Amino acid sequence: MKKLLSYFNDLIALFFPELCAACGRSLYRNERVICTNCIYHLPQTNFHCDPENKMARQLWGRFPFVQTIAFLYFRKGNRIQNLMHQLKYKKNTETGIRLGELYAYELKRSEHFKRADLIIPVPLHPAKFRKRGYNQSECIANGMSVFLNIPVSTNNLIRHENTETQTKKSRYARYENLINAFSIKDRAEFIHKHIMLVDDVMTTGATLEACSIKLLEIEGAEISICTIAYAE
Repeated sequence: MKKLLSYFNDLIALFFPELCAACGRSLYRNERVICTNCIYHLPQTNFHCDPENKMARQLWGRFPFVQTIAFLYFRKGNRIQNLMHQLKYKKNTETGIRLGELYAYELKRSEHFKRADLIIPVPLHPAKFRKRGYNQSECIANGMSVFLNIPVSTNNLIRHENTETQTKKSRYARYENLINAFSIKDRAEFIHKHIMLVDDVMTTGATLEACSIKLLEIEGAEISICTIAYAE
């Protein structure tokens, strides 16, 4: 029966091959979402080994944090842009989960990584969530949670204002647009917790800053920032 099932799966793969989310080539049987060649060539930042990394320096002085890390460099036209496009606009939620797993695997092996108590994905406004059908940052958080054995909180930090598009705004204008966009339902859940705030890509950091400042209002709360990609 097992052999027959394997044959049937191979037949399906012949006519409907699973494709790598990064390069579009067919995946081998032992590969999932991203092919081995693309994983090998991912532009890793190794920010978790350097507390004074570029991303941390960009956020210095804006709010206190334990660590600020990103898995990969985001550059236009590279594999990471393809992966982020698949995740955000093509409903390929498995891409986010897989990237979260890959990063968590690296973090778990690192003596430099400071483990958090709780993972919180940056929330979407309910209207945007309904339109997209999922939160891409939550996909990443779920992938990380399995490997790091850290629980995910998805219903406590709320985005209650659907702010206008951020794309062409400066860093300060983005932050000003977001400063009152977030609220917390049950503050007790976060008291004296080291929280890892997870997002897909960091550009100006305005959204992460607004979320962090709201969370830091809670007694004893500490924040670490973790994204899959960092846009230089």
